[in-house]
Amino acid sequence: MLKKLFFLFILLPIVANAETLDLGDALRATYTACVGIDENLSDLKKMAGINTAVTAVGTGLGAGATVVGIVKADKDKKAKDIIDKINYAEGKYHVADSETEYNDFGSAFLALENGGASEYKKLRQQSKNLGNWRTGLMAGNTATNVAGAIIAGNNKVDADLDTQIKNCRAAVRSLKDSIIRARTEGVDVTEANAIATACAEYDTVDVSKINNRGRGAMISSIIGATTGVAGTATSVVANSKNVRKDKLAEQGKKTDSDWDKEKNINTAANVLAGASTAASATATVFNATQISAIKKVADVASKCTGVLK
Repeated sequence: MLKKLFFLFILLPIVANAETLDLGDALRATYTACVGIDENLSDLKKMAGINTAVTAVGTGLGAGATVVGIVKADKDKKAKDIIDKINYAEGKYHVADSETEYNDFGSAFLALENGGASEYKKLRQQSKNLGNWRTGLMAGNTATNVAGAIIAGNNKVDADLDTQIKNCRAAVRSLKDSIIRARTEGVDVTEANAIATACAEYDTVDVSKINNRGRGAMISSIIGATTGVAGTATSVVANSKNVRKDKLAEQGKKTDSDWDKEKNINTAANVLAGASTAASATATVFNATQISAIKKVADVASKCTGVLK
């Protein structure tokens, strides 16, 4: 029994040494596996920063479209109030369906104090201008969301980089075994220890967070682009002649139903503008947190590369 134990104790170091790389080979393997990761991560960080700026601009454009839409709604309400004051008789809203009544309506419109024809036309012109601005701002928001979705979709840890990081982790584990062997052989392992300590920090970071946050940014931007397209189209319709019916309004022939239709379409455009803004803001947050996730891994990569060089 004692002979067997003695043989086992003699055999174990031989087997261990057979499976463990020489320290020099282990260092070279670590260098090959780990160098270059920091450069790839630097590109990811740069693109995440650009995308944060893009989606932040989109958020601003969307917020501007929402505010402009709200101001437009107020202009439209004031314009309708003027029409209601003119075209209101005996408690009933009516239309001018005779030439005489139309002429009477025109005279009353011009003579009305505290808001006559000139004030009405000014409000409606302002409303039209604001509608055009809202459309333009929403189109800009849509464009930034499309760009944000494309950038976020491409800005991720691809299979090659993921494999390189995994190989680096494996090389560092092998280096640690080689350090133990070299120490028993009386070799100076100071430099090797420094490399193993710095590069072993790859085990403390979660690379998957980079892709998860990028995916979140992409999805948010896609949602923003979708609502942006719908909102832009709705804004165009809301500001069209067929919906505004300004000539009929000036003739007293634009009904409450017509005014309500215009209001509802404008409200829908404003709601979509708000939804696009929220999506852009969410994408901006995801991009910002992706930068943070990339930075944590990049800091480790920088330390590792620094000691290897």
